[in-house]
Amino acid sequence: MQTVRTESIDDVTYPVMHQPMGLAVLLREATAGKDLTPFGQSLLERIAKHADPHALLDLSLILQLKYQREAAISVQTQAIAMCRHYRLKDASATGRPRVLMLKAPGDLMVNSPIECLLENADLQLDVLYVDAQLPDVGLPEHDVIFVAPCASDETAVVLEQIASLVERTNRPVLNRPHRIALTARDEAYALLEKVHGIAMAHTVRLSRERVVEAAHGLFDLSAVVDGRYPFIIRPRGSHAGQGLARVADSGELADYLNASDASEFYLAPFIDYRSRDGLFRKYRIVMIDGQPFVCHMGISKEWMVHYPYAEMLLHAERRQEEADVMASFDHDFAARHTVALRMIVELTGLDYVGFDCAETSDGRLLIFETATAMVVHDMDDPEHFPYKLPQMRRVFDAFAQMLYRAAAKPCLT
Repeated sequence: MQTVRTESIDDVTYPVMHQPMGLAVLLREATAGKDLTPFGQSLLERIAKHADPHALLDLSLILQLKYQREAAISVQTQAIAMCRHYRLKDASATGRPRVLMLKAPGDLMVNSPIECLLENADLQLDVLYVDAQLPDVGLPEHDVIFVAPCASDETAVVLEQIASLVERTNRPVLNRPHRIALTARDEAYALLEKVHGIAMAHTVRLSRERVVEAAHGLFDLSAVVDGRYPFIIRPRGSHAGQGLARVADSGELADYLNASDASEFYLAPFIDYRSRDGLFRKYRIVMIDGQPFVCHMGISKEWMVHYPYAEMLLHAERRQEEADVMASFDHDFAARHTVALRMIVELTGLDYVGFDCAETSDGRLLIFETATAMVVHDMDDPEHFPYKLPQMRRVFDAFAQMLYRAAAKPCLT
């Protein structure tokens, strides 16, 4: 197994075994505007000469970062067929924790991005890809296991496989697979909606046929969703706002369906979370070993808040507000929502979980989504967001410390 290479991708070499750069390095290059095409071409040339799964895995990442998902998954499948176990990172010295990450095949939204969280941590990081066809293999040597797949229909079988795998270890397992399932949109609502201090829109999963009936007045959505128009709708399995829309009436719902070929959807009533100044504020928070950390706060005149985006770049006062939120988070935002944050940890039972949220006018924590695979990184432009790097280093340090503590625990008997 090889250590991840950290020099610029402009310096392309052909070692005896390709040293995979991995997600953290390639994502950083892509975020900085680097053209990954020349490096991808060099990998193609190497693969033509050598059956090298490490090169295939990097090529799959490049294709994903260039939004060529179908090709990326095909290349990844070839890599996993050749090798399921990869060394992503070596420790600087013996005795450092050996972390084993169990991952599902798929795109960048399928697994927790712990490669980014641990980019600068001093530990050994291995990954074992698990799927429905996993042969009877032994677990690589490890001090702690982290279960990376998120909750989805596609990962359900993988999480079952992982549940069986981790029964073989006497070492700590973080993010137990049966707990990850509780972060699905409908499961999260059932779990958290009655918690004091939390507000959640009643999210239901409906077939296309049922939604078509609603659009034509043959089915009353309020019969299954606690609310009336406007509704929020998105295809099942979508992320990062893809396919997300607000529909004000059955006519807009019909128009939405005409533009989507999805077979299932999540629907929920729209909760207006505008602040007094008319702007929408959305936070991304992660809970690490029970402690909350803010990763970003986006401010927008639009209800669908993406981050980073043009409005934050155009408005220095909004960036200053985000910086102030990060500086005061522990004794302000987190203190206001202490009970709600504690209950999220207790009810999900997860060591690491993220969620997007806002605050309602009556002071409750409005949770939009919970997930274990939310994108968390330190790659925003430091010129415009100088406050982000120290905050994200706090997040990364806390994540690494959680693994260090778990790895130091005695073996279970």
